[in-house]
Amino acid sequence: MSTAKRKTATRKRRPTRKYWSGAVMQRSDALDLEAGIFKASDPKRIALSLKRSAEHSRRRKAGPFQSAMSMLNFYLNRAGHNLPARQKRLLGQAKEELRRLYGRDTPKRGRAVAKKTTGRARTRRKQRRG
Repeated sequence: MSTAKRKTATRKRRPTRKYWSGAVMQRSDALDLEAGIFKASDPKRIALSLKRSAEHSRRRKAGPFQSAMSMLNFYLNRAGHNLPARQKRLLGQAKEELRRLYGRDTPKRGRAVAKKTTGRARTRRKQRRG
């Protein structure tokens, strides 16, 4: 019997995987976000920070409301499945607050948006009425 120690197979550690979405959050060309803003516990603070970033940015392609809401939705869609329910709820409240800050109507839940009619459909309706 051999007294030599047996070498165990060791795995090489791979560097931690970097996600492209994380890079977008850190180096977004459109908005300069406050560090850790999406981890804040106050929805109003999150909304105000996004609004401030969107309004001060000169590199965005859309309006400030759309840019701010897009960044918030991007975070929710990318990190949402890993977030606790409390944080998801908080970010949903931040969306409502952002809409309020910009004077936008909040969407009604459970109601379908009326479909816009074309000119031809309007004409047909008028003809039927008499």
